[in-house]
Amino acid sequence: MSSLENEKRSILVTGGCGMIGSNLVKRLVKEGWDVFVADDLWRGKTGYLYDDDQKPVIDLDRKFFKLDLCDPKACESVIGKTDYIVHLAARVAGVEYVFENQGDIFRINNLINSNVFNAARKAGREKIKGIIYAGTACSFPYSRQDTLDPEPLKEDELFPAYPESAYGWSKLMGQLELGYLEKETGIPCCTLIFHNVYGTPADTGVRAQVIPALIRRAVNYPDEEFVVMGNGEQERAFVHVDDVTEAIVLALEKGWGEDCIQIGPSFCTGIGKVSEMIIDISGKKIIPRFDISKPEGNKARCADYSKAERILGWEPKVGLKDGLGRCYEWIEKSMKSDEYKRDGR
Repeated sequence: MSSLENEKRSILVTGGCGMIGSNLVKRLVKEGWDVFVADDLWRGKTGYLYDDDQKPVIDLDRKFFKLDLCDPKACESVIGKTDYIVHLAARVAGVEYVFENQGDIFRINNLINSNVFNAARKAGREKIKGIIYAGTACSFPYSRQDTLDPEPLKEDELFPAYPESAYGWSKLMGQLELGYLEKETGIPCCTLIFHNVYGTPADTGVRAQVIPALIRRAVNYPDEEFVVMGNGEQERAFVHVDDVTEAIVLALEKGWGEDCIQIGPSFCTGIGKVSEMIIDISGKKIIPRFDISKPEGNKARCADYSKAERILGWEPKVGLKDGLGRCYEWIEKSMKSDEYKRDGR
């Protein structure tokens, strides 16, 4: 592992081998940033950091660090060696995994966040110019997500806090700790509250989130049953990873000192509707089965993104139909690859 010292306009992306992280890394490299990545590869892959010509976009020997950020020493080995940090690393997966592993998710995410932020506190303002943190809409009170066709959520509704899941609580705790860090050290910070992010590269295995899981079942159909968790009425505000990447880049320029900013559309789409769209894209005569014995999470949520529009100049641009089509094409192709078969997914 080489030193990260004396880098200019440098940035560390934790969780940089995941879906959001790998897209962000590629974007930042194109814009001239000196990019470093820390990831434990629980879900991400270094292969996601390769371009269309199958060449890594960063020097993986010098600028990729396979680290367990639950270890404070691991955090201290990289935090403070770059000008900026985009902290995406977290234990997250599909709704079934989240609700079956709440204690573990809560413990791991709190460890990761606290270790990263404490390492930043030790490094101080003279070394770190800013931190962007990935929050989640899961942190909003359950009472505001328990009806269909809800009013868009506003940032000031986070408190009084009552998230539905341990994942939502853990990410909210990270957001609070980051706020304390900013006040104590003067390091400029910003939390971007992401709604349901989808896109590629995508994990289609047992920890897959709803869209890649449904696409996998459609690609495999009829060998795999097309099961929809819940009754299909639950709604989400889906935001494409390209729009999320754009938000992060804008926040690096304009988001400092703005506390938290929601990133997501102002309308919901039902999971049943998403299923219909995926079936249509597949071109197959698929008969879905709705399994009401499975967890489906909250009923609905969407974003009032007026703060993002006002401060960042951001609005969602990738339509759901277009985004789903891109996902389907990528997942179908990846499922036919030798690497996918070796992974046993």
